[in-house]
Amino acid sequence: MSALSDRLDAINAEGRAALVCYLPVGFPDVDTSIRAMVAMVEAGADVVEIGPPYSDPVLDGPVIQLAVAQALERGVRLKDAFAAVRAVREAGGEPVVMSYFNPMLQYGLDRFAADMVAAGGSGVITPDLTPDAGEDWIAAARAVDLDTIFLVAPSTTTERMHLTAAASRGFVYATPLMGVTGERAAVGDAAERVVSEAREAGAPKVCVGVGVSTREHAAEIGRYADGVIVGTALVRILAEADTPDEGIETLRERVAQLAAGVREARQ
Repeated sequence: MSALSDRLDAINAEGRAALVCYLPVGFPDVDTSIRAMVAMVEAGADVVEIGPPYSDPVLDGPVIQLAVAQALERGVRLKDAFAAVRAVREAGGEPVVMSYFNPMLQYGLDRFAADMVAAGGSGVITPDLTPDAGEDWIAAARAVDLDTIFLVAPSTTTERMHLTAAASRGFVYATPLMGVTGERAAVGDAAERVVSEAREAGAPKVCVGVGVSTREHAAEIGRYADGVIVGTALVRILAEADTPDEGIETLRERVAQLAAGVREARQ
């Protein structure tokens, strides 16, 4: 069992889903992004997804694309993600990194896995890597007991669902909608179906992301998923704030609302 699995088990024993919150490193700057991640933990986030900026974030919507582009322009690099991992761990949150594969490959898979563990990270989400193409990464991660988290969607076949469940550790990341990340007015009926199919395929834990932005969304998904993932809505708060401190305070308030949502979901 990994630290991430242990945390999810402990949260499940409380009778609720985990709140998983995403922010990119370096937006609007490195210091503010790390302070924002710590504030999310203090406000009730259980797991923090730390996003290293990448020049071709093909699965992210316009809000996150703009944020990571600005981070790259300011010189943010993969090493800054490890500083964020340390800060989240020290704050009491469970840190995972959500990274496209090319930066990891360029950094060196063994080196990346080792540096993640040294910083206190417990897992890596790879949105553009499938298990059958990721044997080298899986081997590097397994060597240091780092969780490998892969994605499933409504279009995932039964065969691929089993393959993904077998290759994933910590949790399987379920996207209930086709397309890029972003806020949605409603989560839709596909989310519960994808969670059910992933569990039938053997996934021990399934967390749902893409489209979650409100307390009501968190409560809806928290009824049946092991975790509720929120990203774009949180990045937007920092993007629209007049000052970094104002953004962090508003972010803290939103995360507290989302945390209340996952805690009331199964009551």
